[in-house]
Amino acid sequence: MASIDESKQFVPLNIAVLTVSDTRVLTDDKSGQTLADRLTGAGHHLAARAIVTDDIEAIRAVIRRWIADAGVDVVITTGGTGFTGRDVTPEAIEPLFEKRMDGFSIAFHMLSHAKIGTSTIQSRATAGVAGATYIFCLPGSPGACRDGWDGILAAQLDYRTRPCNFVEIMPRLDEHLRRAKTKGATV
Repeated sequence: MASIDESKQFVPLNIAVLTVSDTRVLTDDKSGQTLADRLTGAGHHLAARAIVTDDIEAIRAVIRRWIADAGVDVVITTGGTGFTGRDVTPEAIEPLFEKRMDGFSIAFHMLSHAKIGTSTIQSRATAGVAGATYIFCLPGSPGACRDGWDGILAAQLDYRTRPCNFVEIMPRLDEHLRRAKTKGATV
């Protein structure tokens, strides 16, 4: 079971939050606000926050900009992971992945199943790495965002989590690109 190594120093990350919705604005974006509150409450920095419509090119434009931004370590999206005609977040983002993180979807669905049962299959939560940036795509409900953050991301984005976490491998994510995007964490 995972634990926190108190002898290690917390390493704050720069995390961007993207809400994908045809109907939300910042003032009523409960899911995006849930993520922003949780990540800043954990000690991370909210690097950027935006809302885009359920449009593949609009989603990709923001994600590509954040991938290219050395000030963004992690992107978390909320919304657009369902099955309706307008739900296109996975289609927009998965082609950008250099590596898929299949275990994220599995872990998310395990957590979700414990709370909402078989309705969890109505989500296409996904994750991967692109340009040394972690990208996590969560469903568009505040509950799903709480589950994803509290049950997976809070620990995996904390350098002190043992036996392992995403932060400690960040300096090596872009070794194939020959550039250092992140600093602060060491293996």
